[in-house]
Order: sequence, then C-alpha cells, then structure tokens
Amino acid sequence: MTTQPDIVIIGSGIGGSTMAAALAPTGGRIVILEAGDHLPDRPENRDQRAIFQRGHFRPKEMWYEADGTAFNPGNYYNVGGNSKFYGAVLVRYRREDFEEMRHRDGVSPAWPFPYDELEPWYSAAEKLYNVRGALGEDPTEPPHSAPYPFPPVPDEPAIAKVRARMKANGLHPYSLPLGVDIDRWLAKAKTPWDAHPNCNDGKMDAESTALAEALKYPNVELRTHCRVTRLATAPHGRTISTVHYMRGDQAESVSPKLVILSAGAVQSAVLLLRSASEAFPKGLANSSDQVGRNFMNHNSSAVIGVSPFYRNTSVYQKSFGFNDYYLSDGNGGPPLGNVQLLGRVSGKILKANLPSAPEWLLEQVATRAIDFYAMSEDLPHPESRITVDGEKIVMKWTRTNWQAHLDLVTKLKTALKQAGFPIVLARAFDKRTPSHQCGTVRIGNDPATAPLDIWCRAHDHPNLFVVDASYLPTSAAVNPALTVAAQALRVADHIQSRDLAA
Repeated sequence: MTTQPDIVIIGSGIGGSTMAAALAPTGGRIVILEAGDHLPDRPENRDQRAIFQRGHFRPKEMWYEADGTAFNPGNYYNVGGNSKFYGAVLVRYRREDFEEMRHRDGVSPAWPFPYDELEPWYSAAEKLYNVRGALGEDPTEPPHSAPYPFPPVPDEPAIAKVRARMKANGLHPYSLPLGVDIDRWLAKAKTPWDAHPNCNDGKMDAESTALAEALKYPNVELRTHCRVTRLATAPHGRTISTVHYMRGDQAESVSPKLVILSAGAVQSAVLLLRSASEAFPKGLANSSDQVGRNFMNHNSSAVIGVSPFYRNTSVYQKSFGFNDYYLSDGNGGPPLGNVQLLGRVSGKILKANLPSAPEWLLEQVATRAIDFYAMSEDLPHPESRITVDGEKIVMKWTRTNWQAHLDLVTKLKTALKQAGFPIVLARAFDKRTPSHQCGTVRIGNDPATAPLDIWCRAHDHPNLFVVDASYLPTSAAVNPALTVAAQALRVADHIQSRDLAA
C-alpha cells in the first residue's frame, strides 16, 4: 500500500511528538509511524518488583558490543518513546554548554549556534510540557525570557531537611524543573515517577503533552505497530522518496514530501545505515562518514547516603539538585557535572541489584537513606559509535571524562557526609541503562564533518530532517529532553516559514 502524506514522522518520542504538535496547525497531512503501541494502564505500571526485579517493560531484544557480547538494552518501544519512563527533568543546557568547554579528558566543542538562538524555543517548550520550576536558585541557570509556567514541585519534609543542610554547608540546591503534576500522580498511587511508566497519570511525557496536542488536528494520524525498515531515495539520490515499514506482518510504504526521523539516537542512526544502497554504500545522510559516530551516554552513578538517625518518609523524593561543580570542580579546575535527586529508592528497587539480600533488610536501609544521581558529560569521540552487522545493532561505547565523573562522585560523597550521612555508597550505570543517549547524527555547518545542518536537515538529502537526541553535538551534563523539544520547535518553525513541505 502506498499513500502520499505531506510529512512522515518516524517515532513518537520527545522529538517526533513535539514536531507533530508544532506542524499540525499547517494543515498538511502528517503521518506518525511508531514501532510500538500505547502502554496499557495495568497494575505493573506501579509495581516496583515488576519494573525493577522482573524487567516487565524491558524490550525483548539484544544488542551487541564490538567483541560480539550480547546485552539487553533499556530502550523502550511504545507511543511516547523513552519519555514514558523518564524522570521528567526538563532542564535547559547552560549557556556555557553551547560554547567550547575544556574538560579533564578533552574539549567539548562549541555548537554551531549560541544559547540565545535556542532560548525562545526553550521557553516555548517549557510551556508545551507544563514545566514546574523556580528561577533565582541556581547560579548556573541561563537567562530566561519567560518564567516557568508553574511553581516547583515541593520538597517533602524529609527532603527539605537535607536541602537545608546542604545550603547551610555552602551548596546551592535548586528546585528541579519537572514535568509532573504531582497531585495527579500521587492520586493514582503513592510511588515515585522516575522509571515508572505513565498512562495519563500526571507525568508530562511526549504522548500526554505534545502528541495529545497534535492529535487534536484531523490532519494528523498516528499509526502504531509500524516498524520502519528502510528509506529509499529518488533516482537522482538527493531526496528521500519512500519510507518502507512493516505494519505487523504486512509490508507497507509511504511517499511523503518531508521525512522527519525521530527514532532515537541509536535507532535513527541504525535506520540510516541500514538504508545503504549502491548509490549510498555507507548509508543515507552519510557522505561525511559520521552517521553512528560520536555516540554519547552520560557518565552517571547512583549515590546513596545512609544514616541510622535519618528517616526518609518521602514518596517521590526527586525535587532538587545542585550545579556547584557544573562549570568547575569548585577550585578552578575543569567541570565535573550535575547532581540531582533520584526518584525514591525502595527495598524492592534495591533488590534488583542485590538479589541475594533479603528485601525486608534492604527496606530498612532504604528508609534511612537518601538517593542522588551524579551525571557528568561524555565527550564526542568518533570511535564511540553505533554500527550494524546484518540485523545486529552494535554499540561501541568509548567512555570519556570518566575521572571527572569519579571526582564528582567524591564531591557528592563529601557533601552527604557533611549533611549527616556517615555511610555513602555509589554504583555506576552501564550501557544497559540509556543514560541520555545522543550524538550519532550531529548538526554542524560543514557537510564534511556533520550529517545535519543547524536546522537538523540532512546535508545530503534536503527533504530529510533528523530531530531527536542524535542531533546533539555535545551531551552537556544535564538531561537533554527539553533541549530536544526546544530544537524541534525551532526546526518546525523553520519548515513552516519556508514552506518546505509544499
């Protein structure tokens, strides 16, 4: 079956859904192809044993390391993408993240445009995703042209005590900008939202906000269970002529005027590489040989402070962070990264990583603990890359800046001990956890070094845009979701202003 929509969007995560919401008012026919389905509202959604111990929602697939070792990735295939499970931290990159920044292990390159270019779209994205936050608390916060749409999610009493202790010790804790209607979330069940799926329960994910807005328009159609297998070009090779996909067991295709690829940093690169042909033996949009390269995944660790004198009575916990070591190590040295609270960790969650320990004992520890997430920038490296080997997805992740991350964890441990937690434990996340994967189809002014221009448009194919975390030229050291959404709004405005789908 072949149909002729104006625009095809591949993927319904933050990038794809935001593009759909922004382009829907144009009246052009938009078809969104999603490999998965809507997540059903089931008891497992708030069952921490199901989520963390049994891996109920993990994909039934394996990826491979360069040496052939298989692993089960933590990427999800459903309407809304990974945002259905995200921590809903919708934070801006710092202004300095758009400039060249020197790190312990090398240089994080400058973006092809400054923060000020994206700033209005950050404000628009915060409005679309109903972000809760507060200005004036974080010294690294970049300029805002508009306040946050809603006040911040409040600290629970046990968390407010720790924030006050850290502030008294000279740190600058700030309210995390969050896409969560906390009253709606807690009305369903008293659990944290971090890593818990959302079924219209109050978390502002891609489906519940941007996609819901897009689907108000009759010219927008969402097709689920549609796994895109290949993009084909017109005979001259410049434009994408056909999108081939499997709808269940049925092979189908569409031939749009514009193709917007938003399948995620891994799958977008994989699709371009798998679309290789005689004319494009390295894959599409890949005359630079950069598709799949510069893969980044934040260096991140869970850091848990424990005190026999502390009682953590919180439900969700995840309400503040601090950036005191974001731009330097605090002593004039290189940047270290961001610290923010994790969603409340329970004995059921701890059991997933400590299966031999009794759950009741782990719960006793959890009630005397507070849980943080330390995150450091992973620098772009050409040999850190995604490749394909037939049907296999191969991830060769070359970590960078790891010592800086270890230094950040050390700083956090010291801060927790000063705040009254004599025991501090840390555990790094590995490749099985998608800690903000990005960078495989990056933007840049030079077609020889970047597959995309500053509007996420492929240098090689003018009707192909790649709008998800793969476009990011740097990972920074904060959650990238809002930056993906802001750039999607900017790109959609560019498409409309030039009538590129006509």
